[in-house]
Amino acid sequence: MEWITAMTNHTTVPLALGVLAMAAALAAQSGPSGPADEASAEQLTRMAARFAPVDITADVSGLPASERQVLGKLVQASRLMDALFLRQVWAGNEALLLRLLRDETPVGRARLRYFLINKGPWSRLDQDEPFVPGVGAKPDGANFYPAGATREEVETWIATLPPDERRQATGFFTTIRRVPGGAARPFVVVPYSLEYQGELAQAAGLLREAAALTGEPTLRRYLETRAAAFISNDYYESDVAWMELDAAIEPTIGPYEVYEDEWFNYKASFESFITVRDRAETEKLAKFSAELQDIENHLPIAPELRNPRIGALAPIRVVNEVFVAGDANRGVQTAAFNLPNDERVIREKGSKRVMLKNVQEAKFNLVLVPISKVALAAADQERVSFDAFFTHILMHELMHGLGPHDLTIGGRTTTVRQELKEAYSAIEEAKADVSGLWALQYLVDGGKLPPELQETMYTTFLASSFRSIRFGVNAAHGRGMAIQINTLLDAGAVRVAPDGTFSVDDSKIRGAVGGLTRELMTLQAEGNYAKARSLIDGRGTIRPEVQKVLDRLGGVPVDIEPRFPIAEQLEAEIGQP
Repeated sequence: MEWITAMTNHTTVPLALGVLAMAAALAAQSGPSGPADEASAEQLTRMAARFAPVDITADVSGLPASERQVLGKLVQASRLMDALFLRQVWAGNEALLLRLLRDETPVGRARLRYFLINKGPWSRLDQDEPFVPGVGAKPDGANFYPAGATREEVETWIATLPPDERRQATGFFTTIRRVPGGAARPFVVVPYSLEYQGELAQAAGLLREAAALTGEPTLRRYLETRAAAFISNDYYESDVAWMELDAAIEPTIGPYEVYEDEWFNYKASFESFITVRDRAETEKLAKFSAELQDIENHLPIAPELRNPRIGALAPIRVVNEVFVAGDANRGVQTAAFNLPNDERVIREKGSKRVMLKNVQEAKFNLVLVPISKVALAAADQERVSFDAFFTHILMHELMHGLGPHDLTIGGRTTTVRQELKEAYSAIEEAKADVSGLWALQYLVDGGKLPPELQETMYTTFLASSFRSIRFGVNAAHGRGMAIQINTLLDAGAVRVAPDGTFSVDDSKIRGAVGGLTRELMTLQAEGNYAKARSLIDGRGTIRPEVQKVLDRLGGVPVDIEPRFPIAEQLEAEIGQP
């Protein structure tokens, strides 16, 4: 396939390492302005207040000096992921950020702060409404596809390509760009290694410096292979190295999630999680990996749809964040993740589940407990626990790796992601959520988990459903949760009292959870795009009884706004590059 082999110069490298940090400091400042500015600033301040500021800290005191230097280098590399993600969201983001930096009025400072929270001028909690004057609608294809092109135009072109070229065009690590004057061939595929050449070269250099400092061999291998991947655009070896990583420092850096590509869910966004392992908690959860094949063998779907041999590697890591960037730090914060997303790696090696414990604790205390006091009946409020919250998030991530992934349709080899296109993320998030509940019950019934967990897991899930729906049904997690809560309401598994509070019907919840698990996994196995769209359009909405609860949650934060004081200390120790 023809690939672009020349690159223009970008200003993102110096922007990443200096301007973003300066922007965060300036966003907290204020100055004099007129009444119109004050009103507008007040509105933006209220919008930003939905994210509760919280210091996210981790204990790094036990690390040798060399490993602290590794962390500092990784934070510096992560700031490049921040800048790359800004450009992936929208081609105009960098210029707008520089313009906002020059606006010293209170409304300018308020816009800057909310821009940094959202990584762009659109409010992710408000159906992506713009909050900066003169900015149009958020592009559904982000900046992965040519400006001015339509989804239908790109999709039609992709359909004309030979199989190998189509795989490149629909792959995680390429953009699609327009060929000037190319009437016969309107578009061309550009690998990330060329599209973001300058930034990735500098990030690769920082990873190599970190690799030279660490005394942990599996960490060194991951950093070296990921640095090579930034240059070669082949991420397979580094994904395997990440799966095999066994070190006190647990970094995840590169292009991973596909949520930002709302056209097709094809393209991966750059992000970074720099964390340190909680070894004691990790060892407690290691037993779950041994249960995955048994869970797969008993999924409530037709036997022929189950995978008789899931990937051999299924490590679980409990970690505490030191710093996050890019797609990992925009809007609602990630509580856990299951990676890699590359179906080839999942098929051959499995996937890793990473639990962000300090983030989950902040979300539980600042968001979930207050929600439960408003949304749940009094009796169910007493059945909300952090253990159930933490364990269900773990099972959610485990279930991403189970169920249908690779498909054969009409003799054609494909994947669930490619067949469901933009509907994939919402369906996959709903599947992981509800099948996670099903799997917890399966393990309780089998004596692998304590029986008292079933007394709290359904009510904690119900409270958390309102947490997720508040992310907005334009977001995959919020839309997926709307599908679940509406299904449970229709089945009578969740009831609404005259006072508007919600409760779990213990006699119906298990059957409803199993039924929805079966429905979603069967849909995925069929690769039925039309059915997926119909399900989302029919049940992926906020019903009046749910909206009444949401209206009463105005004083409860929607999520957290993390601050990373340790990361700043670590950078200061090694100095700026």
